[in-house]
Amino acid sequence: MSSQHAADALCWFGASGDLARKMTFPALYAMARRGRLTFPVIGVAHSDWTLDDLTDRARQSIVDHGGIDDPAAFDHLVGSLRYVDGDYSDPSTFTRLRHELDGVGSRHPAHYLAVPPVLFAEVVQGLGASGCAEGGRVVVEKPFGRDLASAQELNRVIHEVFDESAVYRIDHYLGKQEVLNLVYLRFANSLFEPVWNRDHIASVQITMAEDFGVQGRGSFYDSVGALRDVVQNHLFQVVALLAMEPPVGGGMEALRDEKERVFRAMDRVCPADVVRGQFDGYLDEPGVAANSDVETFAAVRLNIDSWRWAGVPWLLRAGKQLPEHVTEVLIEFRKPPHKVFTEPQLATDGPNYLRFRLSPSPVIAMGVRSLAPGDHMHGAMSELVLCDDVVDERLPYERLLGEAMTGDPFMFAREDGVEAAWAVVDGVLDAPVAVTPYMAGTWGPAGADALLPPGQHWHEPVSPLA
Repeated sequence: MSSQHAADALCWFGASGDLARKMTFPALYAMARRGRLTFPVIGVAHSDWTLDDLTDRARQSIVDHGGIDDPAAFDHLVGSLRYVDGDYSDPSTFTRLRHELDGVGSRHPAHYLAVPPVLFAEVVQGLGASGCAEGGRVVVEKPFGRDLASAQELNRVIHEVFDESAVYRIDHYLGKQEVLNLVYLRFANSLFEPVWNRDHIASVQITMAEDFGVQGRGSFYDSVGALRDVVQNHLFQVVALLAMEPPVGGGMEALRDEKERVFRAMDRVCPADVVRGQFDGYLDEPGVAANSDVETFAAVRLNIDSWRWAGVPWLLRAGKQLPEHVTEVLIEFRKPPHKVFTEPQLATDGPNYLRFRLSPSPVIAMGVRSLAPGDHMHGAMSELVLCDDVVDERLPYERLLGEAMTGDPFMFAREDGVEAAWAVVDGVLDAPVAVTPYMAGTWGPAGADALLPPGQHWHEPVSPLA
């Protein structure tokens, strides 16, 4: 069944979970502060809770994330809450949910599945059998599968009840202002398009570095690793926004069409395109298997088989226990074809670049050569900061939940894009290359350098800006 209406109730499965405490309650409170929480929120969980328990969790969550600075907004949030407690395998749980939906007059509910993927099928089938899915949509948390086959099976199960147009797969990275600004900057300005191709761009690097380990989540992390956790979804989404073609016509769906096509144009990654690393000490983390070969660092070389990008390497890396906590894109342009000036630095200095700092402090900057003071025609590399004050007050989940309720699909992954992205890495998931140990506080295994074209090196973003 499809859903083209704005949703009029949020049914929130997993309301007692950790994600609810860390992300969802703060997002709902922020929506209430802005006057955007205009719908009832029906929490569903199997925790032997009452509505009072859910309210207490809401209060504690918001206190832990900055405090209740707007009591009226908090009261509005609490007044919007309903609660259904029960086992997702028990049909009576969904009967009670149907009763709550009838009680608030909902005809177009949004069902938010903030539960482990193993429960997706059970919840979706319960929604379908009870009639709760009628006229509604489903909002699904990542991870959406752990490989191509499991993603295809999840899609099959969901489509038994919900049409693809009613499926909203969350990747919270697409809810970030800094990430969305990549596509806005490209298509709201005319100066980039003439040089946004293989004739002018030599390579694209994307680094997602974390300066901490698994933070007590060893059991979870040991079941996924860096490739599944952030590369196949977060970093691939950034690639798609940078590599997509200009949309034909206007509207968010046209933009989404072009974004999803990028995944189909990606060549399959082979073992020679991947370097996996594991920081020393990972095996000592609680919950991690003693002989684990799960990667805490992954570097990937991508090729996009299109007229625009043929021959341009896309170089991605993500890892834990690296020197900095930073995510940055560096687009390196080709060097001038002719040396007009004979200064020696030209042979060693890097080429022009465009730099997008996505976190922690958003920056858009351009690297150019400019003439240095003196009697000679000698210059030096300078960085022109185009923008360093883009601060978004909206939390990613506030934005994503709001867009899911209104029915704007651009920030959500589509079936074809999800499966195509898994297909790109599926070969190295089934037969992964061996992990290489690296010291905490370094930039990962030295073998990652072999992925770079001759004469290039990994850009090492630092905080504060270099």
